[in-house]
Amino acid sequence: MIVPILLGSASDKDFAQKIVDELNVFEIPSEVIVASAHKVPEKVIEIIEKYNKENEVVYVTLAGMSNGLSGVTAGSSYHPVIACPPHKDLAEYQVDIHSSLRMPKDTPVLTVLSPGNVALCIARMFAMNHPELREKIVARVKSVKASF
Repeated sequence: MIVPILLGSASDKDFAQKIVDELNVFEIPSEVIVASAHKVPEKVIEIIEKYNKENEVVYVTLAGMSNGLSGVTAGSSYHPVIACPPHKDLAEYQVDIHSSLRMPKDTPVLTVLSPGNVALCIARMFAMNHPELREKIVARVKSVKASF
């Protein structure tokens, strides 16, 4: 199991680290890769072709403004793609979110705004085939419920 985290820009590394940190809690390996779909689409396709040979992969794409990265990834990948558009403030969020939500037909991209929730979604996806991970999810849910 692996989570390639594709960044449209190196400036998004701090945002990506929030996802990596949460994945580490669940001991889910990840790899952060900067690969702009606009500037180096051939690199993005090369990455996707590499991971298409693997069985358990969930991509996370971090791209704002014109989110071609998520669509290019979903259009060529055999695995799920979750977009998590990085945003510094409300104005940036309001512009960038629409680019992630509106994907063409046959390019399925899920969009999750919270870096922590992205990692939790991925953990739950992988937990379907990994009992030890499912136990961690169950414990996490029970812990949250017990706090209220």
